[in-house]
Amino acid sequence: MPAEPTPALLPKAASWLRRRSWSAADRPVRALLEAKQAAGPAGTISVVLPALDEEATVGDIVRTVRRELMEELPLVDELVVVDSGSVDGTAAAAAAAGARVVHRDDILPRLPAAPGKGEVLWRSLLVTSGEIVCFVDADLRAFDPTFVSGIIGPLLTEPDIQLVKAMYDRPLEVASSGSATGDAAIVPSGGGRVTELVARPLLNLHWPELAGFVQPLGGEYAARRSLLERLPFPTGYGVELGLLVDALEVAGLDALAQVDVGVRHHRHQDGQALGRMAATIYRTALERLDRTHRLKASADLVHPLLTQFTRDPRTRAFTAHTHPVTAVERPPMHTVPEYANRHGR
Repeated sequence: MPAEPTPALLPKAASWLRRRSWSAADRPVRALLEAKQAAGPAGTISVVLPALDEEATVGDIVRTVRRELMEELPLVDELVVVDSGSVDGTAAAAAAAGARVVHRDDILPRLPAAPGKGEVLWRSLLVTSGEIVCFVDADLRAFDPTFVSGIIGPLLTEPDIQLVKAMYDRPLEVASSGSATGDAAIVPSGGGRVTELVARPLLNLHWPELAGFVQPLGGEYAARRSLLERLPFPTGYGVELGLLVDALEVAGLDALAQVDVGVRHHRHQDGQALGRMAATIYRTALERLDRTHRLKASADLVHPLLTQFTRDPRTRAFTAHTHPVTAVERPPMHTVPEYANRHGR
């Protein structure tokens, strides 16, 4: 029998994919510097690294950004690491490499901090000043500066673009079976498991306009402050999906873009951590479907707990561990008095 035809993307998403997807090589960094200078204050750039126990990698990322995008080429104006409670040497390593380090709990101290990456990103808006804000995960290895320059490029050269996501290959490194040397086997496209199993199905089914995003959950993205300050921030793992869906609603599809920056190497989570991440992302999606009246949900249909099991090595019995699926969100930053006072919004 002939194979079934491959379904096409929604026409609007297919058109977006052609027009709003680029490679970092499309915009040489020298051209970006000229565009930045022409933009004046609107071209100021802050790079933010949210960090929790990333001593092994954060210093190399900071040194690369400082050397190549601040000293050799003055493209980035501000480099900030927001430490969310590390117990290792993350803060010291970041400071030694040249970043300004701010502890999460020192930002907006009147409001007790919630755990999670999204909380750190939200609070970072209060301690940065660039009109373009670029977020980069602090666990990247073999870091390439195009992870920054590539995604800020469209924001400097395309006035209508408001948010840019990085896209890349995500190889999965797993220990080789029977290896005595600790060698790792590489699964070329094995990373991004939560993306493929949870986020991509949700986006394709409920927000098909966003189906063209290659890495919707990627932690490397840049946006105009004028957009970020109007968006609610999920405090946990749901922040990337939440921001992308809300940016679509606030700014429209044509204001969003993606740039190919190569290959992303990073630390991988274990299966149970991925389960918690998936549950939080799913709940973030449900909140947005309910908020826009696209899902009829009542309190008894949402059970915000996730139970996982581990085998007790002594009894060999399975032990249950229950985790909350958090959905705390912070309001748009422009509604926070301290932010309005600082930026005159």
